[in-house]
This record gives sequence, structure tokens and C-alpha cells, in this order.
Amino acid sequence: MIESTSESRISRSHVSRNLAKPPPLLNTLSEVPRTLIELGSLAVMMPALAALPRGDGHPVLVLPGFMAGDESTYVLRQYLSLMGYKALPWKLGRNTGKPEILEYKLDDRFQDISEKYEGKVSLIGQSLGGVFARELARRHPKKVKQVITLGSPFSVGESGSVNSLVTRLFEKQSGMSVKGMRERFDVSAHDKAPPVPMTAIFSKGDGIVNWRACRELEAGTQVQNVEVRGSHCGMAFNPAIYYIIRNRLAQNEDAWEKYHRPGTCQFAPA
Repeated sequence: MIESTSESRISRSHVSRNLAKPPPLLNTLSEVPRTLIELGSLAVMMPALAALPRGDGHPVLVLPGFMAGDESTYVLRQYLSLMGYKALPWKLGRNTGKPEILEYKLDDRFQDISEKYEGKVSLIGQSLGGVFARELARRHPKKVKQVITLGSPFSVGESGSVNSLVTRLFEKQSGMSVKGMRERFDVSAHDKAPPVPMTAIFSKGDGIVNWRACRELEAGTQVQNVEVRGSHCGMAFNPAIYYIIRNRLAQNEDAWEKYHRPGTCQFAPA
């Protein structure tokens, strides 16, 4: 399902009220079994996904979610490599959410990749990795080809929209609250997408964060929210998302078009 421009232009007071709610308990409790189902579905659909046209070979940096490392994005990166892209890990261990990771280590990693490949880099980030990818694009818009976020709560203003157990773990690992991390960066910039093509993929079945926090608040010619069915943790294995990612990475930079669901594609998002 593709969210229309009119649907994405909702009042900020309405957004604030809805973002204060955590995801439904049923979604949270079913995260593990649904992730396993998505992994199994990917195995079934991989031959069809592998038969899609190859890409142009540009570099793609993939950022893991909170408390995850490069092992969590291994399958996705393998698929991107199969599609002809230079799929790159972030090489920074577990994503603990510490702000210095973004401010220093990840920034250096991105700069090294940009210089090595002498061209623009696409960024894919799962959950917190997408929040970091979005900020990288804000800092280096001329070096980023596009950003794709997977269930990334970049619109979170208060911790109430995140599962309480995850919130406590984040505070322990990062050393700051969800609100404090947002305030460490440019708060006024968060409501507006970085000046690069943006695709925010979200699921109303998300059991970790409120799905409303994973959408761009204002759509534009190069900004799009795309809904899929699935879990939060399984987004790195969801075959529908793999199809969308391949489609997005194949976009011509000078003629970027929004994603349109193919009516005959059985693994396209519902």
C-alpha cells in the first residue's frame, strides 16, 4: 500500500497524540514468530528476486538497528551484491545508539567510502540505523544518492512511542533518553526530510515502535512513505521490502520517480 500525499499531510497535533502511544502488545508478542515467517518467505521468494534486473553497481552502505551489528544485515547485503551493487557493512560493531557513533565513527566510515568509490552512496538503515542514515544525508547531501529507512523511528519525540523494554535498554546502552538524543541534534530539522530522495518503509504491524514515528511527516517530489505488512525485526528479511529496495536503488538520479506497486507482483507490499 502506498500512502498518498494527502494522507501524509496530517496536523502536527494529531501526529503528536498518536506518537505518544506504544505499539500494540499483540504486535510486540508476535515479533519473533513473524520474523521467522518473513525469513522463510524470503527463502521461497529468493529465486524470483534474484531474477530481477541487475543494478548499476554504485555503493550502498547498510546500517543495522539498535543492539544489532553487521550480521543482522548480512542476508540483505548478499542480495544487494547479487544484484550488482557494492553492498557495504558499517563495521562499527553493535549499534548501541551512542551519539558519538554517528558524530565521529560513522561519519568517518561514510567519508572513507565516498572517497574510495568517488561517487554518491545510497544509505539503507534498519530501525535506529535508518535514523543515523537520515542524519548522514542531512550532513552530506551532495554525497548521498538516496536514503531508504526500514521501520526507523526518526519522528520520535518522546519515548512513549517505543516499546518500554527497548526504551530502557536504549537509555542504558546509549547513556541518554530518546528525547535527549533527539535534542542533541538539530531538533528543528527533524520534521523535514534531508534534501535527497527519501523512501520510508513502515509497517502497521510493527511491535517495537509506533509505526507513525517511522513516516516522513510531509511528502514531496522525492519523499515517499511506503507501507508493507510485516514485523519490525523481520524487515531485513521481508521479500516485499527486498523488491522495493531493488526498485529504489535502480532509480535514475536525474529522473527519480516514486514507487508504484506492480499489480502482478506477488511479493510486492500489500
